[in-house]
Amino acid sequence: MFINLNQNKNLKLFKIISEVAARNNQSVYIVGGYVRDLMMKRKASTDIDFVTEQSGIELAQHVGQEIDPKMKVSVFKTYGTAMIRYKDLELEFVGARKESYTEDSRKPEVEGGTIEDDQKRRDFTVNAMAISLNKENFGELIDPFNGVDDLEKRILRTPLEPAQTYSDDPLRMMRAVRFASTLQFQIEEKSLKAISREAERIKIVSRERIMVEFNKIMLSEKPSIGLRLMEETGLMKLIIPELIDLKGVEEVEGQTHKDNFYHTLEVVDNISENTDNLWLRWSALLHDIGKAPTKKFMEGTGWTFHGHEFLGSKMVRTLFQRLKLPLGPDMKYVQKMVKLSSRPIALVTDDASDSALRRLLFDAGEDLEDLFTLCKADITTKNSRKQEKFKKNFEYVAVKIKEVEEKDQVRNFQPPISGEEIMAMFNLKPGREIGILKEKVKEAILEGEIGNDSEEAKRFVIAEAEKLGLALV
Repeated sequence: MFINLNQNKNLKLFKIISEVAARNNQSVYIVGGYVRDLMMKRKASTDIDFVTEQSGIELAQHVGQEIDPKMKVSVFKTYGTAMIRYKDLELEFVGARKESYTEDSRKPEVEGGTIEDDQKRRDFTVNAMAISLNKENFGELIDPFNGVDDLEKRILRTPLEPAQTYSDDPLRMMRAVRFASTLQFQIEEKSLKAISREAERIKIVSRERIMVEFNKIMLSEKPSIGLRLMEETGLMKLIIPELIDLKGVEEVEGQTHKDNFYHTLEVVDNISENTDNLWLRWSALLHDIGKAPTKKFMEGTGWTFHGHEFLGSKMVRTLFQRLKLPLGPDMKYVQKMVKLSSRPIALVTDDASDSALRRLLFDAGEDLEDLFTLCKADITTKNSRKQEKFKKNFEYVAVKIKEVEEKDQVRNFQPPISGEEIMAMFNLKPGREIGILKEKVKEAILEGEIGNDSEEAKRFVIAEAEKLGLALV
């Protein structure tokens, strides 16, 4: 079977690589995801992998020289690979190889091999196809494991025995789940069972590598596909056990609560329809994380989860640290979203005070719209009447908040009086009195006792300073 590359936008590049390889007595093939996406007629990847049965580094250097004598070729001698950035493409060159693994590492012993050897070591049949760029069979598809059939059936199958494939490199289990989620393919039954059996092997993989795959699952069109597979195979329990703790329904005195794990998956899918913001999707994933440790049955009240948002926001840091996720602004954003996730719901009443609305505005700041996106995604009732009612309630709160925002301007709150001004008014040096007075001004504005206005704030500070025994100069 030959693939017609004549209409391919990278044809000129492929011809150059073919010519260079022939001049240097090297074979060359396109392999991996680029071939798969080409066969699926998906948007072409900007990463293209090339395999030669000789030296990948030498081929890359010759290709770089041909394209532009000044072109930088990044060489990774340890792995026998080299990379060229060309226009908007990342071209990676590697020598075909055989691999063998030890039990306690996913770093293989490597030796040179043929294109067939290289295809055998690939993770899935749909990623093991190659297109020849050799002059004698330019464009020929080399598909020893029937990857084309699996593409048509939308199946993920390993080229070799699945248990061996996953045991050798356990990250392939996460890749299987990721491809199932991003491509919406089925993991073949033998392969799925092998992942369940080998799940514990994921422990030898670095958290950073696991999270690269996990975040791709989170950014897929319907993340619940991957999240469910992780739960079914036991991977989730090993990676984010806090989510598995949300599973199950308990009944006491005829009263039950919902299964918060499956509810969470629905919320993640809901929010994914409205945002590609990875950390907002993470906020949806973790918004109920505090419910398992705060769950309590109270006579006359039923099931309660008091303070789950506050506890959940504290759990976010521990979880991010363990998973080697970023601990800067992204983590703080997720903490904020989890902590505030129930606040708008409490304001859906006619008697919700302006001060409560001002406080939400102040606490959410520029992330208020994201918070509302999360709250709307949290509506998972199948009752269309209830769904409509909840959405109208949120719109009602949004209107009320807009009115307060226009009036009081507290969304990105800047104190109307600065610490320097207070020091000058009372001839003070920096100290705790300044902090006390600034905090009192903030509270007074949020409570509606004074407006967000410089003159009002000064009068208020003078009155409060007298109580602290401070005299105006």
